Amino acid sequence: MKKLIVFTDLDGTLLDLNTYSFEKALPALELLGQKDVPLVFCSSKTRKEIEWYRQKMINQHPFIAETGGGIYIPGAYFPFAIEAPGHACEAAQEYLLIRLGARYAVLRSALKDLQRQGFRVTGFGDMAVEDLMQITNLSREEAVMSQAREFDEPFLFEGSEEDRHRLCAAISEKGLRYAQGRFLHVTGNSDKGRAVALMIQLYRKQFGEVVTVAVGDRRTDLPMLEQVDYPFLVKKPDGSYEPGMTGENIIKAGGIGPEGWAQAIGRVLAMSEG
Repeated sequence: MKKLIVFTDLDGTLLDLNTYSFEKALPALELLGQKDVPLVFCSSKTRKEIEWYRQKMINQHPFIAETGGGIYIPGAYFPFAIEAPGHACEAAQEYLLIRLGARYAVLRSALKDLQRQGFRVTGFGDMAVEDLMQITNLSREEAVMSQAREFDEPFLFEGSEEDRHRLCAAISEKGLRYAQGRFLHVTGNSDKGRAVALMIQLYRKQFGEVVTVAVGDRRTDLPMLEQVDYPFLVKKPDGSYEPGMTGENIIKAGGIGPEGWAQAIGRVLAMSEG
């Protein structure tokens, strides 16, 4: 039997976008645990934020932080030496870190340069904790963790659509990438899809044939969804689906956030047992 592997976004998917609750997903989470299905978080959140939720959900699997910028693999998780050609692998406390993204100092320097060029951009690193709490609905503890960034800088932008096009071009000229999620992001040459593809290779090396699933809610999840056998899209808080994500392979879950997530996992487990 092929081994089932699940990748998931957090905000707006496994976590309610307003309350950050995963209560509606608890039964499905428990089922995945009982069936020993690896659940890999793949989020724009930082390592510290993801660790916080891993602890809450008793998750001990690898995770992908900051929109694909880094993969954290717990020590001795895979029974073989890990290789990631073309990417730096380094010890990071109890993990092996596969670094796919740019270093944070490079991104902060680029954002400061954009500000000097006249673009009205405000990065997470520019904000007081209180301001970040207000725009994200995070607690103080979570807001502090969200500023402990390593590979990706979310930012706010003020300007016209023409200004936005100029901003995107200016970021590209710096050899960096612009991504649209809940916030705007400046990143290096990394995304969720590249990180998920690498993780799938490692799981195939361990288990042989695998069946892969991913659940997301927005455009930044599309590269991740394109890498798996069963890509699920959950509804946004207003009950709609993210525009522009209507590919023929994408499966629309019927619920919002964690409710839709639970439905997606239920459908996958039913298929795997059928």
